[in-house]
Amino acid sequence: MRRKVERLADTLVSAIKLWEGVEAVVLGEASDQDILDPYFALVVDVYYKGDIPESQERRAAFGDPGAFETSESQKKDRFFLEELPVRVEYKSLDFLEDILQRKYDLLWVFKGSGTYMFYRLERGSVLYDKSGWIADVRRRIQEFPDSFWKGLRATFQSKMEHYLSDLGAAALREDGFFYTISLGGFMKYAAAALFMVNRRFEPSHRNIAEQLRDLPVLPEDFWGRWDSLLRVDGEMSPSRKFQIAQLLTLSIFSL
Repeated sequence: MRRKVERLADTLVSAIKLWEGVEAVVLGEASDQDILDPYFALVVDVYYKGDIPESQERRAAFGDPGAFETSESQKKDRFFLEELPVRVEYKSLDFLEDILQRKYDLLWVFKGSGTYMFYRLERGSVLYDKSGWIADVRRRIQEFPDSFWKGLRATFQSKMEHYLSDLGAAALREDGFFYTISLGGFMKYAAAALFMVNRRFEPSHRNIAEQLRDLPVLPEDFWGRWDSLLRVDGEMSPSRKFQIAQLLTLSIFSL
């Protein structure tokens, strides 16, 4: 089955690299999963300068894609090839270069989406690199100063505290819907802060739990508290989970 994935990836790259302005094509790690895994998708990141072709031209270039759809901004195509799910995402080099050259407020850029864009650049399998841009940018993102990591850690911890406050209010009001949303947000930003503590870019949310286990620096009693927050058996009350989240917050701030 891996041969099928590799063949389809090669077919996509052969078409995409012919477009003017395409600088690099990278295969995402979701493509490494077994095709029977529910997390599998053939994910392709296209780094380009200028403009990409219109959606109809892109669709034609991909052969005979099934259920083809594109985002309104035309930055992502979704479709099926030979019954496999495919995701092609288009990423502007100009935007990335502006980030790398600190032309934007980085805290504004990353506070919602995190550093996943850099994770994909760092970890993806390079299928096409026209001028060596990928190698250069991978070197540059490894040279981010301490201020980058510390600033994002502070931002993510602030978001974590915000969700912690909401979590306590929802537990007190017995609001199950808002409680669930708040707990999810709390855990998302607690994890993000820990990746910043360890100077690592964040993976996809699907891989957060697995890669947390690889982090060398974690708070004391982290896993007991983390696993308690994940419990869905109903044996732990919302107020008790809120108390555990408070302890987890304090332990992350103490690192």
